[in-house]
Amino acid sequence: METSRFEIADYLESEEMISEYLNTVLEDGDDSDLIVAIGHIAKSIGMSKIAEKTGMSRPSLYKALSKGAKPQFGTIMKVLKAIGGQIHVKPLSA
Repeated sequence: METSRFEIADYLESEEMISEYLNTVLEDGDDSDLIVAIGHIAKSIGMSKIAEKTGMSRPSLYKALSKGAKPQFGTIMKVLKAIGGQIHVKPLSA
């Protein structure tokens, strides 16, 4: 029996699923996890579409959103806007 590699991007089919995934990573992950998660979301929407919205090339996006990448904050903000996301800050519970 042949198995296929799990791709989270294949399951991010709605804004609600994308939002829940991103919020979970923000709560439980680190900065590297967040960058990779944004990359998964960008792939689920389509890198060509995200490239067009951000004004970045597809290869630049893949590089910026890959494991171990250290993209500039401005790049993250452009991609977040392109995927329909935004950052909200709330106080930490005591």
